[in-house]
Amino acid sequence: MLGFSTTDQTNNLSDEEILMRSRREPWLFAILLDRYQEAFLRKTRAIVRSPEDAEEIVQDAFTKIYLNTEKFTPQEGAKFSSWAYRILLNTAFTLYQKRVKEGQRFVNLDPEFEHLIGERSLHSGFEEERDLVERILVRMPGHFASVLRLHYIERWSQEDIAAQNEESVGAVKARVHRAKEQFRRLLATVT
Repeated sequence: MLGFSTTDQTNNLSDEEILMRSRREPWLFAILLDRYQEAFLRKTRAIVRSPEDAEEIVQDAFTKIYLNTEKFTPQEGAKFSSWAYRILLNTAFTLYQKRVKEGQRFVNLDPEFEHLIGERSLHSGFEEERDLVERILVRMPGHFASVLRLHYIERWSQEDIAAQNEESVGAVKARVHRAKEQFRRLLATVT
């Protein structure tokens, strides 16, 4: 041996190569953990705002990534990181929805979304405000309601929404803009 450890040799491998090799050599998966764990935690904390939930989501996501390595097929322009982040975001969204259903999460509205609701929301209670938003979102087409919910209520970035839906950031920005316009029109009919 020329003074290189297995770690030195494998650290130079791409994420995709490490993932493929981890099928036969499971210990290599630890390299992907080292490379992505902190970034995954940062991304997840921005979504769920709970350190405990963020850690649970990241653990679940890495488990899903490892158990589904055979589903990843290297393609031109398709990176491991895009695939892994999609799994992470899906895992985070699933846990977030579960917590909302259990009544363990309260919606903190984004200031820009509060502005959409207008001055009326400043004088009403939180539950009334939330009820108003939900009544309007229910009346909107699903793709508009979904993008507003993700971007303003759950505070996903437009880039994250685009990655989640496998579409361009420009398409998401346009949908957010059109959804805000429709929200304003519907709000005028409710207030």
